[in-house]
Amino acid sequence: MLLRHLRYLLAVADNSGFTRAAEALHVSQPTLSQQIRQLEETLGVVLFDRTSRTVKPTDAGQAYIECARRVLVELEAGKRALHDVKDLSRGTLRLAMTPTFMAYLVGPLMRDYKALYPNIHLEIFELSMADIETGLADDSLDIAIAFDEVRNPDIETIPAFIETLGLVVGRDHPLYDCKKPLTAEQVAQLDFALLTPDFATRICIDEYFAKTQITPKVVIEVNSVNTLLEVMRHTAVATILPEPIATQDRALRRIALLDKGPRRGAALLRRKNNYHSAASVAFMDLMLGVSVGQ
Repeated sequence: MLLRHLRYLLAVADNSGFTRAAEALHVSQPTLSQQIRQLEETLGVVLFDRTSRTVKPTDAGQAYIECARRVLVELEAGKRALHDVKDLSRGTLRLAMTPTFMAYLVGPLMRDYKALYPNIHLEIFELSMADIETGLADDSLDIAIAFDEVRNPDIETIPAFIETLGLVVGRDHPLYDCKKPLTAEQVAQLDFALLTPDFATRICIDEYFAKTQITPKVVIEVNSVNTLLEVMRHTAVATILPEPIATQDRALRRIALLDKGPRRGAALLRRKNNYHSAASVAFMDLMLGVSVGQ
């Protein structure tokens, strides 16, 4: 059995058939079919049910496909380890963050990282929590900054800092110059622009409102942090976002609350029992030594 057999196996599974898999692999369909039959003969099992219009893995095939994926991920990690340069004179860092961290954390971190390691090529992705877990699991990401509530047991979480969310308004809002903390009753009277419910940040905000018995007046919902910031700059509505986002250069200000805003753990995420490149270890060391908001 060769690595080619495993790649062919996954291509058929991912494309639900031999025709599209052959096209993706740039081989003929008879060649692909022959290779899969060779693998089945070696293993002594039927891997695919070919009786329906869509080719589907058998139970044995599905179990073997999952193992094959893990094998190829480990082999790719091993290949990267061979080419890793410990002195960081070259290399690549594949980093992901959830959207709210991207809004205030990526700039200072990249500034400091590039100052220390100018020859490291950076690939930065803004992803949802679910996509981050997938990327770390399949080794398409090296490390991520996200929340500490991870569902995948193969992902390691390293606590980084505690993030506090706060009430934020733009320059056109009547409360922009407010110095006194707001009560829950005053917050309940505000018009809000919030991220859509599929954001982890929105879930945290909704939990805070429920805890403080506030029924917010949500007049605008957006599915982008950058869009929300633009709305805040031009509309007299309030929002709740990580406190460091409220800066003078953004024309945003944080308004104090009597009931302090929600807090949540931010963490560095990486795959367990995996080779961690010198570039990703250096990033982790930098991150754990950085004060958020600087």
